[in-house]
Amino acid sequence: MGRLCSLSLIAFAAFAQQQPAPPVFRSEVKLVRLLATVKDFHGTMIGGLDKSDFTILDNGVRQEIAVFERYTAQPLSIAVLLDTSASIAKDLKIATASVKRFLQAVIQDGNPNDEAALFTFNHEVSQHTGYTRKIQQIENRVKPLKAEAGTSLYDAIYLAAQSLDSREGRRVIVIVTDGGDTTSSYRYHDALKAAHMVDAPIYSLLLMPILNDVGRNIGGENALTTLGQSTGGRLFTPTVGAELDQALAEILKDLRTQYLIGYYPKNIPYTKEKFHNIRLDLSRRDLRAVTRSGYYE
Repeated sequence: MGRLCSLSLIAFAAFAQQQPAPPVFRSEVKLVRLLATVKDFHGTMIGGLDKSDFTILDNGVRQEIAVFERYTAQPLSIAVLLDTSASIAKDLKIATASVKRFLQAVIQDGNPNDEAALFTFNHEVSQHTGYTRKIQQIENRVKPLKAEAGTSLYDAIYLAAQSLDSREGRRVIVIVTDGGDTTSSYRYHDALKAAHMVDAPIYSLLLMPILNDVGRNIGGENALTTLGQSTGGRLFTPTVGAELDQALAEILKDLRTQYLIGYYPKNIPYTKEKFHNIRLDLSRRDLRAVTRSGYYE
């Protein structure tokens, strides 16, 4: 009897080894935050929705919304990245004037804890101020700027994202440039991942002195487009002056009408991929939500 019992146990063990392992599910405790703007087909901002109007899918698995704020008032930390490469020389003065007006509007009308920092980039990246509400401090740093050398755009995004890492509230990267990257040590995917890691949408203002396809930096334009789409930001293509002012005003409108939506990932099937794809759906088919495409574990 004992021998039969032993043989049965051996047979059972062999059978168990042949069976597929049960699926392993992840249960993360970290809150995933989404900053979302909602618009109708005409581009009008929609700000009166409720939590029940949204559905979140993480790698295809529906998630329960744990945090929901309409017109979130969480403070903003804005990293402003100003291109000072040689190609922008003739537009630099006008562009910096628009940036100053934008920052004045941010500080005057928003949360009393909103702050901004100024970065410039040509062949190297410089952070001229810490995060501050003192616009005069930023203005003083802008005055002596000169345009020269190449364009280290991806380095600037990477370093700006690092500076945002310890900031509370919402984090945003705003870029004013006239073209694509030429001299960075970091690559496109390094910059994109860095922005995702700190949950910072990238808003790019690609100055367009050349309106036809001849001479345009299409590669740089496409890179800025996908950086915006992936992180929940946008690309604008204004000329300097009134169009640039209007584009910066549109960014501010986005930031003032954002929804803050958060969830704790649950029951996500295991995958070797470290990036999770997020889909934010709306119950109303006439609306669309703009937010980041996912997050890194």
